[in-house]
Amino acid sequence: MTMRAPRKRFGQNFLHDQNIINKIVTSMNPAASDHFVEIGPGQGAMTQPLSEAAGKLDVIEIDEDLADDLSHQPWASKLAIHRCDALNFPFDTISSRPGSLRLAGNLPYNISTPLLFHILDYHHLFRDIHVMLQKEVVQRMTAQPGNKTYGRLTVALAARCHVESLFSIGAGAFKPAPKVESAFARLTPLEQPLIAKSEAPVFDDILRQAFGQRRKQLRNAIKEILTAEQIRAAGIDPMVRAEVLSVEQFVKLTHAALNA
Repeated sequence: MTMRAPRKRFGQNFLHDQNIINKIVTSMNPAASDHFVEIGPGQGAMTQPLSEAAGKLDVIEIDEDLADDLSHQPWASKLAIHRCDALNFPFDTISSRPGSLRLAGNLPYNISTPLLFHILDYHHLFRDIHVMLQKEVVQRMTAQPGNKTYGRLTVALAARCHVESLFSIGAGAFKPAPKVESAFARLTPLEQPLIAKSEAPVFDDILRQAFGQRRKQLRNAIKEILTAEQIRAAGIDPMVRAEVLSVEQFVKLTHAALNA
């Protein structure tokens, strides 16, 4: 069956390099007991091997034509196809049991960061999360304090997941070839997240303000939440910038704000 051409409005770049596909599937090591969710299956490069190895497979595809094509593949009998935007998808409608799902996806570069934040809202449902992303985004995800790529995404992820960059993927592995290099990353949700669900709104608000004005000293960047005295009382220098703070220090600021 002839598959549809990529559409720019959906940020589609289809994986076609069989060596890379094999490397990705091997790194995920799908088993018959696994329930996978795939975001953006596209032409089914990862979908077919996942459907053959995993016990259950839900796929989320916004492109109706691609979803139709997938549904007619000879190996599609196991697929549950959700024709919708992953940015708004309620993953708890698939399963509400903690750690019961595994996620895989080639995330569109134009929405990768907001999509990661959306996935984070459901991090407790996933045993692990494997994603292809723009390499620059993966570098941000794994950055250390003091690095120019260290930011809101880095800290938001680190409070909830262990993040690993597994390998780089050249542009030639995709059709059409993107203008940037990609990388494949694994996120493993922490058994004990550093931030409780009830604390998350304050934690995320601190990150948003602190990194939204990252050139400002902390006392000015988050002055609507904590005073310089309250920041100092949490054991943190109010004169430093957000980019030098560890995730644990942002957790301390969150607790200070909640107890203020």
